Amino acid sequence: MNRSCIRSRFLCGAALVALAASANAQVSGNAQANGYVQANGNARKGEDVFTTNCGECHSAREGRDKRGPSLYGMVGATAGQKAGFKYSDDLAASGIVWDAENLSRYLANPRALVPGSKMKFDGLANAQERADVIAYIATLGAH
Repeated sequence: MNRSCIRSRFLCGAALVALAASANAQVSGNAQANGYVQANGNARKGEDVFTTNCGECHSAREGRDKRGPSLYGMVGATAGQKAGFKYSDDLAASGIVWDAENLSRYLANPRALVPGSKMKFDGLANAQERADVIAYIATLGAH
């Protein structure tokens, strides 16, 4: 392999690394701008966790409710207060603000935090998966 080919492959590889870093910084920047950075969460992995565990009942798109409410803009919002969606009385009266700590507690075991929750989800036991999905949700917009 000649020097020109080696240099070309090196530059291409460096460009891909820079592109990946830039994309990751954009995700991190969005989460930071929303004020809810989950220090050890990976938003890209969190999108996969969301799709697998949450996507059947929740949407990441603004204004698109499913069986559960859209999670767009829910970070920083008070639980159970989104207009147009019928929450359980317990969640609506909870006064919980969806920050990283409360989201992690709720995702670990929804009915432990809100006993009368209507959400049919037993919880996400893996702390890293919770951190990842919270990092992803934080990129969707904040209240």
